[in-house]
Amino acid sequence: MEDYVIVGAGIVGLATARALLLRRPGSSMVVLEKADDIATAQTGHNSGVIHAGIYYAPGSLKARLCRAGERATKDFCDANGIRYETVGKLVVATGDLELEPMARLRDRAAQNGHKLERLDAGQLRELEPHVRGTGALLSPATGIVDFREVARAMAKEIVALGGRVVTRCQVRAITEHRSSQGGEVAVESDGGDFHARRLIACGGLQADRLAVMGGLDVDFRIVPFRGEYFQLPSSRAGLVERLIYPVPDPELPFLGVHLSPTIDGRITVGPNAVLGLAREGYPKGSFRLRDLAAFAAFPGFWRFARANVRTGLAEMRDSAFRSGYLRAVRKYCPELTLDDLRPYPAGIRAQAVTRDGTAVEDFLFRETERQLHVCNAPSPAATSAIPIGEMIATRVLGDD
Repeated sequence: MEDYVIVGAGIVGLATARALLLRRPGSSMVVLEKADDIATAQTGHNSGVIHAGIYYAPGSLKARLCRAGERATKDFCDANGIRYETVGKLVVATGDLELEPMARLRDRAAQNGHKLERLDAGQLRELEPHVRGTGALLSPATGIVDFREVARAMAKEIVALGGRVVTRCQVRAITEHRSSQGGEVAVESDGGDFHARRLIACGGLQADRLAVMGGLDVDFRIVPFRGEYFQLPSSRAGLVERLIYPVPDPELPFLGVHLSPTIDGRITVGPNAVLGLAREGYPKGSFRLRDLAAFAAFPGFWRFARANVRTGLAEMRDSAFRSGYLRAVRKYCPELTLDDLRPYPAGIRAQAVTRDGTAVEDFLFRETERQLHVCNAPSPAATSAIPIGEMIATRVLGDD
């Protein structure tokens, strides 16, 4: 009998396992991962940004956890010899119509405890000679890292603390048993059967399926959105020193196409947000009927689609034709050309959508007596992983 079984060895699952073992030394713990290695899904397919938390609704879990996570991530990297850089971020207004939304973003950031410097066009050009705009906000705390390295360091610590991380171990069934002695959760998997006092599922793109498997009545579905990236050629190395973001559309949960220096010296361009036809289909054109049917049969998806049809069509157009994608980034970096957009792996965002068509913007949890399911962990989940894990550990241990 294990004290804890964690399903999912992405960065959130690993951070949760680490937090539990640090809080309860000597506990028995196993982390189950269906892939051949850890951190192969969302954790391994992102732009590697350590977010500061400037965008999110004041008082939301996103805002609080991201701000704590920015510091915690850097501290963890320092303690484990992981390279990161605090390069800063510029949110660039490319026309007068974006100045008011930019000012509102600055106010929101201030409510979240971030003082952003307001730059005029000349100051922007002085900092980033290749970037054009009518103004910008500078977020100095934003950084870059390889989150796969962070996840590997977490897994190493979990093993050192007495836990196990088992890969190639897809979960097939979850059964919660209750008894006068407290009960257990039985897990059937490709790697054998496990029994635990508590199960925590951090399944990302499979979160709704794991919750249903555990006997929960879920009122949402995971809708996958492909975030397609390009990278600039080596001849463009050093084009920008900081992360360059557009002023976000307040009606959308995505931050727009941005230029991102990476910790390995590349500069990525992206992502967009295109409806995915396979939950884990990272190559373009991936399709899986089961995944498509899962959200197509859900009324909330169609309500969400109707409310966002214009945006969705624009994203599909830009996915099909690089010229539209290029147009988005040339608003603030006009010297880029189609030849500069080189292939780069896509990411897939697991977006929970409720029955009324709402895209869940904050973290979403569902629980039973012996199970806790992380059902929505949106960006900036990688940045926020350490405080998310600590919060989950507090919830779990508070019930013991």
